[in-house]
Amino acid sequence: MAPENTGTPEPKIAATSAEKPGRIIKVSGPVVEADGMRGTKMYDVARVGKDNLIGEVIEIMEDTATIQVYEDTTGIAPGEEVHPTGAPLSVELGPGLIGQIYDGIQRPLPRIMEEAGDFIHRGVSVSSLDYEKQWKFTPNAELTIGNDVQEGDVLGTVQESPVVLHKIMVPPEVGGKLEFVAPVGEYTLKDVVAKVQTETGTKELTMVQKWGVRTARPVVKKFDPILPLITGQRVIDTFFPITKGGTAAIPGGFGTGKTVTQHQLAKWCDADIIVYVGCGERGNEMTDVLREFPKLLDPRTGEELMKRTVLVANTSNMPVAAREASVYTGITIAEYYRDMGFDVALMADSTSRWAEAMREISGRLEEMPGEEGYPAYLASRLASFYERGGYAQVLGSEERKGAISVIGAVSPPGGDFSEPVAQNTLRIVKVFWALDSDLADQRHFPSINWLKSYSLYLDHVKPYWHENVAKDWFQLRQQAMKLLQKEEELKEIVKLVGPDALPPGDQAILEGSKMIREDFLRQHAFHKIDTYCPMEKQYQMLRIMLEFYNHTVKAVKAGIDIEKVRAMGCIEAISRMAVVDNSGFEPVFDKIEKEMSEEFKILEGS
Repeated sequence: MAPENTGTPEPKIAATSAEKPGRIIKVSGPVVEADGMRGTKMYDVARVGKDNLIGEVIEIMEDTATIQVYEDTTGIAPGEEVHPTGAPLSVELGPGLIGQIYDGIQRPLPRIMEEAGDFIHRGVSVSSLDYEKQWKFTPNAELTIGNDVQEGDVLGTVQESPVVLHKIMVPPEVGGKLEFVAPVGEYTLKDVVAKVQTETGTKELTMVQKWGVRTARPVVKKFDPILPLITGQRVIDTFFPITKGGTAAIPGGFGTGKTVTQHQLAKWCDADIIVYVGCGERGNEMTDVLREFPKLLDPRTGEELMKRTVLVANTSNMPVAAREASVYTGITIAEYYRDMGFDVALMADSTSRWAEAMREISGRLEEMPGEEGYPAYLASRLASFYERGGYAQVLGSEERKGAISVIGAVSPPGGDFSEPVAQNTLRIVKVFWALDSDLADQRHFPSINWLKSYSLYLDHVKPYWHENVAKDWFQLRQQAMKLLQKEEELKEIVKLVGPDALPPGDQAILEGSKMIREDFLRQHAFHKIDTYCPMEKQYQMLRIMLEFYNHTVKAVKAGIDIEKVRAMGCIEAISRMAVVDNSGFEPVFDKIEKEMSEEFKILEGS
């Protein structure tokens, strides 16, 4: 059952409870055991010790509860009190989320720094949202007092940022006759903006909802995702596309570019809202993210990228238990904006650190270990996380659709894709972008290995490409993949006898695949033009490169030396297509294609 949602601005986690407090009997790292906890439910939040540390009940045996604590437990001793709150770990959802930087349990890091300095003190309690700020509320003009409203109906809107119109919705599991809706005006998050007469009495609704992070927010129904999530990255959009509402994994060893790839997706993908979760990553990497994101300009809107972004930062030196919370906090915020009808992209970097935290907690609970010490429920936890994504019709009498695209980085030790986290993720996600350390060593970025990667959304996005770009896109993509596969087959022969000993047809394959590999699949993330490539430009680049290959095959069959083909002037022009301005590439590409055809005619006539 979903947690109760009254819409009232109650404290996120109560510091005390009417329940009789328990007593700590054992402390083992982030895991605390307490007795006298009869009546406590699984996943309830408790305040632990004299510092009121935040913890979550993860095991109950009679009146003894095992609690994973989200803060440092140093100095906590047996005999100290544990106060159950009777409520699950929840997040506050309302205006003010956009642009925020939270820790794993939704405490705003900038406000903590203002109150406590550069280091987070144990037990610090800061409201997730600013309850003093006033927001301009505009009621829904279609609402009529006395009419029925149901869960998900839009009560009004708030301009949360220059690019995000925040919809104030009736919380799930609330419905009835509308008794009151506030007129246009400035209101704080504490103010009542609507009243609904329900079967149990009048519910006063504010602009804030509370939601338990472990419970997926309900939807009417889910659909097969059919629209591509355009990223502007050629190797992704053309070869291994993801859809809006799709799931993808980016596995790779150290230094292969997982974080930069996710940054590129966050900056350039055509989602309305970005939720970036740094789960257990190194502090210096998260620092770069927190410093760079607020400075980035959003190419879609011209505003700062943070105007449509929420960051959840949980570094590797923070308590391991909070890593799990950070992932659930991020996906719950993403679901809230999906319920407004937005397309949301969630970046989780990385799920391996989350799995390692599960392994540590499981070990302290003395559970039966699975493969490589991970808990037996690793696969089900990963599945429950990724399955909260999707393309869905959301709650409300007026039909709205929204999507959450979940893109999770995986950090397998030593780049070994056979380890449990990578393998279990592979069984769940539909897109696999395999980062290759050899490609990274060759400075080929994005270092996505085109032979190990795959996408199961090709048939889903094919109609979109055919209708909006070109009808022969799929055929060109397949031809390019076959060319790259043939190159791989020839590599062993080349190692033995050298490329010059190959027959002319095979040499033509090497030339064509080299052009695609170096000039199409490689992309410069920090170049002002090449950092993003529109779909139409991607198609034209690939078409011209394959046309060059077809001309080359025809030329060598006619007996022309491959060295003459390699000396053609159009090759350099083709290699520079990626840096041609995106707004005016058509005439430049037409000129390159014309010059290429003329050069081959001259070559064949000589």
